[in-house]
Amino acid sequence: MDCGRCGTPLEKPGDYCLTCSTANCDTVVAEFERDRAELTMLDGEDVIGKTTVTTIPESEGEAMVVELRNFAGLVADEIRRKRPDEVFAAGDRDVLRETRAQLHHEFYRVASENPVQRVLERRGERSLEVVERPPREKMGGTHSTLIGDREGRRAIGVVADHPHVKKIIPGPIDAGGMGSQKSLRAKVTRADANGNVRLLLRDGSSVQENRIVTTAMDTETGEFVRDDLNEALREAELQD
Repeated sequence: MDCGRCGTPLEKPGDYCLTCSTANCDTVVAEFERDRAELTMLDGEDVIGKTTVTTIPESEGEAMVVELRNFAGLVADEIRRKRPDEVFAAGDRDVLRETRAQLHHEFYRVASENPVQRVLERRGERSLEVVERPPREKMGGTHSTLIGDREGRRAIGVVADHPHVKKIIPGPIDAGGMGSQKSLRAKVTRADANGNVRLLLRDGSSVQENRIVTTAMDTETGEFVRDDLNEALREAELQD
């Protein structure tokens, strides 16, 4: 591929041209899996190229930490050399989080199914903003008690760690009724018209409904956040 302005040959599609200081793509869409990342470069509504970065995942210990950091670093280098205006990302949370930490670009989450098409279809619409505050700073409201003790706090931590969660407002605890489960269970309910959801915590006969304020702007985008949160809770073994 050649630079669209001066015609200088570029090493990879979408690279920023150092000869005439011109960006050749405005957007990168990153699809993350644990062992590979596919980057798609867009210029307006045109796909101008793809790049794939791969790794051989380590399974445990310090080797896994180093391997993940190095893999994310390679992906970050590829994005950095494009100098895009926007980066959209989907897929594996660990790789996404580590890559984002190594870049100054804001990452916008996009649905994992056909993310490139999703970005092209929603050009011009407001994307989901990323909240950079630490999870502990997202707690609010007048109720500070959580059911489930350590497991309840862990469930809240999983939700608070999500990049599209602005604030968590714990609700009152309903200790009525009968319960049979032996461990705390957590579930995120359907999004409302503003894109916000609720986290239901159940521990024996106790139930707590916690309001989750997200960066979603409507029910459709709120449902994406809800699905993502429920997936994270399942991975944390807080859902059946």
